[in-house]
Amino acid sequence: MESIRKNLKLELMGIFLLNVFVFSVQHTTIPTYNWVFQKEAASLNFEVENWPDCTECSLDCRAISYPIFTKKILTVNGLFPGPVLHVRKGDRVTVNVENQGRYNVTVHWHGVKQPRNPWSDGPVYVTQCPIKPGANFSYDLIFSSEEGTIWWHAHSDWSRATVHGPIIVYPENGTTYPFSQPDDEFPIVLASWFKGDVMEIIETALAGGGEPNKSDALTINGQPGDQYNCSKQGMYKIMFDYGKTYLLRLINSIMNEEMFFMVAQHNFTVVGADGAYIKPLETDFIFIAPGQTMDVLVKADQSPSHYYMAARAYAGVVYDNTTTTAIIQYNGNYTPPSTLALPNLPDYNDTDATTIFTRQLKALASKDHPIDVPKTVDVQMFVTISVNTVPCDTNSSCNGPNNTSKLAASLNNISFVDPEVDLLQAYYRKLEGIYETDFPNMPATVFNYTADEFPDELLLPERATKVKVLKYNSTVEIVFQGTNLLDAAENHPMHLHGYSFYLIAKGYGNFDNATDPDLYNLADPPEVNTVGVPKNGWAVIRFRADNPVLIVKNGKTEATSMLPPPNYLNPC
Repeated sequence: MESIRKNLKLELMGIFLLNVFVFSVQHTTIPTYNWVFQKEAASLNFEVENWPDCTECSLDCRAISYPIFTKKILTVNGLFPGPVLHVRKGDRVTVNVENQGRYNVTVHWHGVKQPRNPWSDGPVYVTQCPIKPGANFSYDLIFSSEEGTIWWHAHSDWSRATVHGPIIVYPENGTTYPFSQPDDEFPIVLASWFKGDVMEIIETALAGGGEPNKSDALTINGQPGDQYNCSKQGMYKIMFDYGKTYLLRLINSIMNEEMFFMVAQHNFTVVGADGAYIKPLETDFIFIAPGQTMDVLVKADQSPSHYYMAARAYAGVVYDNTTTTAIIQYNGNYTPPSTLALPNLPDYNDTDATTIFTRQLKALASKDHPIDVPKTVDVQMFVTISVNTVPCDTNSSCNGPNNTSKLAASLNNISFVDPEVDLLQAYYRKLEGIYETDFPNMPATVFNYTADEFPDELLLPERATKVKVLKYNSTVEIVFQGTNLLDAAENHPMHLHGYSFYLIAKGYGNFDNATDPDLYNLADPPEVNTVGVPKNGWAVIRFRADNPVLIVKNGKTEATSMLPPPNYLNPC
């Protein structure tokens, strides 16, 4: 399994983690939650109307079934989606994870900046070794400037397909939202559903080097909705009172797909993204990349009835164009409709809709919620995102191009190889020979990134464990360029672990350094932690590297230096 995993990195990582903040802990005693990962049985067609708070939590395996079949999935405390973690801005909590499943696992707290504390960030073989079956690990979560909706998920192979859940960060005591208090709120988690065992699916794909099977369905809060066969009894439902305003905390935990989301005959006001506030945006649909979150207000202002909530994938090519549905049901005395009309979602290939929505997202940038966009930069990087090929293993067959190679993702034509020990320990303990510090600022070969044909030498990437080293407090600009190498079908979500950045521009085609900087928004760009980089397109981000972690060097004081590791770290 170790050699298989090293052939392909489906999640492309940025290794310049986290941001330093001076924080105060809200609690005199740090709250502790216990999570157990198990494998048990559960039903895909049960209705989930209210989720329990996370108090005593565990990682286990639960059986989930359509009316015609049952399967087991990995869960936390038997819940799918997993438990909701409620905190306030500036809180500090401990989550104890016990692995009762049969696969290695870690948990990433997606959007938690973890000032000076990368030891609890979670990416396997980067900040920690895996939690092996029967083992446990305590995560020390330090919240700082986050406010709004973020989420948590497994960060070990594809176990995150079922191991994920919301994190809701409320304003600190004595403060309020920068918008009118909603009457109620609901987490809305979009996810992928596979009939087969997701770990077996990804192991098969990695062993053969071909593309993994697409999901069999998409779900809203664990239910696929009535647009799929054999699932009409399994629809998530929420209740509205006429005249009230509701906050939908939308999370895209789907494995690979950007999504359109709508509620029939209702409009939205988007007020937050990725744990930060944005200028209120009026819209009738949401566009959200894998790993992103959106805070969305919806007014119950339609005639009392039942209305579809629906989501489907956006893709430049046909991938999974099915629609997952849920129901918004108004309270009151009325005759329920015999049929419902689906919302008029954008077409699966409506690139114009994605562009218009994304360009309208602006940071709130108010006195109470200021931003600090770097106006000049110390480090400029241009990073290509590609799908390449690597040779088949000796005496084995492959399912990649021409059945002679395996698919492998790359950044600047370098395919990441998992180290024997996690990178953070190697960096902190100054272990030699684990990684190289020469990840390049530019690809070795400049080419037409969106062409239909490429030089053969670009198909075979360098395979190495390389990182980028940054000086403390340096300002960084990264241009991510999606390529058409191997006619890769997917857009690419890029997430900077534990850190928010400013998305200052996004476009299609080859990035033009002479003209595209004219599009930069340095006044009020959205502050996010994840961006979808278009296939054959680009995105530009900026951030300040003011946290001394992997690998940003320590500052000159204790307050600008990495915290020491916890007493116990899992062995690799």
